[in-house]
Amino acid sequence: MSLPRPRFAASLAALVLAAAPAWGSPPLQVATLAATCANCHGTQGRAVAGSPLPTLAGMPSDAMLAQLRAFRAGTRPSTIMAQLSKGYSEAQLEQVAEYFARQPR
Repeated sequence: MSLPRPRFAASLAALVLAAAPAWGSPPLQVATLAATCANCHGTQGRAVAGSPLPTLAGMPSDAMLAQLRAFRAGTRPSTIMAQLSKGYSEAQLEQVAEYFARQPR
């Protein structure tokens, strides 16, 4: 017995949504979070030559996560990062750190 198309589509959508937590955040969502860093740190975390800001691409995720947590806790001085880092959940900070670690320098 074949399912009518609308019912099949709804079943498929439900299956995908149910499985989504097991997959983690969709890559586009993580890339969108990371894109918010581009204004200061360059496209895909590659700072322009001569920039006083660090390149994020290729930075080890544990090192970046430690810095982001320090900004959020106020233990690392910054101009804007303390405020920005407070706007993200711990999971989002982890995802952004992992995203940049995977980017080629």
